[in-house]
Amino acid sequence: MVRSATSSWLGATSLLRLAVAAYAFGFAALSMLRQRAFETGRFDLGNMVQAVWATAHGHPLAVTDLHGEQFTRLGAHVDPILVLFAPLWWLWPSPDLLLTAQAAAVALGAVPVFKLARKHLGDERAALGFALSYLLLPAVQWLTLNEFHPVALACPLLLWAFWFLDEDRLVAFAATAFLAATTKEEIPLVLAGFGVWYALSRGRRAVGSTIALAGFAWTVLAVRVVIPHFNDGATSSFYSRYSEVGGSPGGVLRTAVHDPGTLFATTFGHSGAHYLLQLLLPLGGLFLLAPLAAAAALPELAINLLSATPPQHSIHFHYTAGEIPPLVVATVLGAARLARRWPRAVAPIAVAVVALSLLANYRLGAIPLWSMLPGGEDYQARAASVSRHDEIAARALRLIPPGVPVAATNSLGAHLSARRRFLSFPFVKDAEWIAADETQPGYSDRIAYLPTAVQLSWLRRSPSWRLVFEQDGVLVFKRVS
Repeated sequence: MVRSATSSWLGATSLLRLAVAAYAFGFAALSMLRQRAFETGRFDLGNMVQAVWATAHGHPLAVTDLHGEQFTRLGAHVDPILVLFAPLWWLWPSPDLLLTAQAAAVALGAVPVFKLARKHLGDERAALGFALSYLLLPAVQWLTLNEFHPVALACPLLLWAFWFLDEDRLVAFAATAFLAATTKEEIPLVLAGFGVWYALSRGRRAVGSTIALAGFAWTVLAVRVVIPHFNDGATSSFYSRYSEVGGSPGGVLRTAVHDPGTLFATTFGHSGAHYLLQLLLPLGGLFLLAPLAAAAALPELAINLLSATPPQHSIHFHYTAGEIPPLVVATVLGAARLARRWPRAVAPIAVAVVALSLLANYRLGAIPLWSMLPGGEDYQARAASVSRHDEIAARALRLIPPGVPVAATNSLGAHLSARRRFLSFPFVKDAEWIAADETQPGYSDRIAYLPTAVQLSWLRRSPSWRLVFEQDGVLVFKRVS
């Protein structure tokens, strides 16, 4: 029997609603302030904005690539869930729509965590503790603030999917799992892990095996068929991130057989070990008591740890989206296993989980307040502060009319991407306007001082371009002819 808290406004469910609303409101506000402070960019918020804008204007998932060519986003990532934002864009045509939706969606992931913990621990107050712990996890908060990525929506969707599976509500599971699968091509591998858990822990081998096979098949189809189809027959460009361990899924398997030491060294090197500690320590190791559920995170962990791209082994980016749900689920189930052995330990376990998450948030989390306290996390603590330079940049960008082809440096890109043609400076091609920030000369998501400087020097001399704005390193050019 579930021990219910008081039915007053201070009850567990009421406090859960307050916590979810506070998280959604607070992190939506932080995200929008970071956008106004130009902490977002063409990569990646601008890419998503253009895909949603194009869909809303009759060009499904159409974006401009780094070289100025138009292509369908499915040639890079299979995340068609972006299509669902097109009708919302008609009502709120702003990048803030995506940032707010992401904050609200991640916040709502606390609800299935609460339900799962209440069911398995039999105590609403303890369940509230686990829901609060989810909202306090540093990786969850950084996921929310890392611009906007469709895969971030997989975090709450996977948590809901597991809850429905745990309840044997297979139709609801199928619907939620389908949505989760549309957020990125490898997310179905997590669902496959849920299927394995269901088959072995519940004895529902036929259904569990079907889920596992369907998840695996979805990922294979996405990677081997969909991406090449929309990428002119080429395989995923992201394979280059794994060149040191094989360069492809088959190559990684061959490396695992012939040179496992390389995989081990890559996985548990300094950055990998640091990443695992920051991701796992806030969970207190309880997930180890439910290894079958935790194992659903292994494909995502492998994808991230084997990559040569540093952001993939950092909790500050969106790559944790598929790892968090199975680890949180396993933490709840591990706590329940502990509580079955020591029933009186339910409350202390919940208190310890909240305390550990709060401490981890203080040391690693995304709340700017911590930077004001000794030992608190100060990474990007001022990212939401709008400076005089940011105000100048915003004023400059208002000179550029909507809809016209534009080229811009990365930090200005998220503010200009709601159009058919957007070129990443220094590519110009058919751009009619150019916006550049010399203080942040970004190309793609990297700083590129020399190419930016060379191209700006040429623009200043070119009779085809006129400099219409220059202040504090922000420049705007208009094509003359």
